[in-house]
Amino acid sequence: MSEAAEKAPKKSWFKGLKAEYKKIIWPDRKSLTKQTAAVVVTSIVLGIIIKVLDVIMTYGVDALIKL
Repeated sequence: MSEAAEKAPKKSWFKGLKAEYKKIIWPDRKSLTKQTAAVVVTSIVLGIIIKVLDVIMTYGVDALIKL
């Protein structure tokens, strides 16, 4: 393959990337804050649930071992 044939698709790819980048609709500050808060709260709640389940399972396994 010639060098020109290899560079043509790269230019086309970057043009496509630039066109897609222009289509992005960035969120406003208010919705971004709400979405960020939702992600943080959900992560904390899931972390607590996982920790509680871990403690329960640890207690259960320890109880079974001591039998």
